[in-house]
Amino acid sequence: DLIVHVRDITHPETILQKATVLSVLKNLNLPSHLFDSMVEVHNKVDLIDRYKHTEENALAISALHGHGLEELKQEIEKKILTATGKKILTVNVNLEGPQLSWLYKEATVQEVEVMPEDGTARVKVIIGNSAFGRYKNLFPN
Repeated sequence: DLIVHVRDITHPETILQKATVLSVLKNLNLPSHLFDSMVEVHNKVDLIDRYKHTEENALAISALHGHGLEELKQEIEKKILTATGKKILTVNVNLEGPQLSWLYKEATVQEVEVMPEDGTARVKVIIGNSAFGRYKNLFPN
């Protein structure tokens, strides 16, 4: 669904390495949308004094120090959701009913926050449009 190209931006041949990787990927006859949505990542920016973006859409990270990793995670999540036609939602469910079990079967449950005082939970899920439509039909409240 997504290509993430991570480069050691400190390598003296980083530009040539990028060209080589792109050439190999093109020879694999991958769908063009994968190239359009590719995430370019410049790693080891902590080793470069006053690092400046040399490529417009590249994300700068330092895996060693954790710099930029949250932004990278968010970008990957956004592009995967777009590519798969899914979305992240938080729904309130009654814990006495079958909703939570249904969500575990039909979606990807990310978080469950139980509210013991009223027997409900807030459930964060990754779900496709058709599955969410079925959910709303089965559990209209």
